[in-house]
Amino acid sequence: QVQLVESGGGLVQAGGSLRLSCAASGSSYSIGAMGWYRQAPGKQRELVARITNSGTTNYADSVKGRFTISRDNAKNTVYLQMNSLKPEDTAVYWCYAQRGTNGIIYWGKGTLVTVSS
Repeated sequence: QVQLVESGGGLVQAGGSLRLSCAASGSSYSIGAMGWYRQAPGKQRELVARITNSGTTNYADSVKGRFTISRDNAKNTVYLQMNSLKPEDTAVYWCYAQRGTNGIIYWGKGTLVTVSS
């Protein structure tokens, strides 16, 4: 089992920044991709950003140029730096980690990000 603990959510004004962190513990060997999903009220869950253990990144079009995902493999931790936040970024953000290339996916409990206008 892998446990994921997120931190860094909260309330911020539009244009502001937040940094989310997600630390993996437990049987965290062979973790491949890590990343973040989000779900806004009344909307479907969407992939925000993803990073492989070799550092390849993918972003949702809506966050490109504003969000940056990074990871520290030694600490099994993934980060999401969110700049120029918009009210439409308001959502619950979940961290995930995948075992290997196509293995089981583990989820964090989620952290709420609220961006006020």
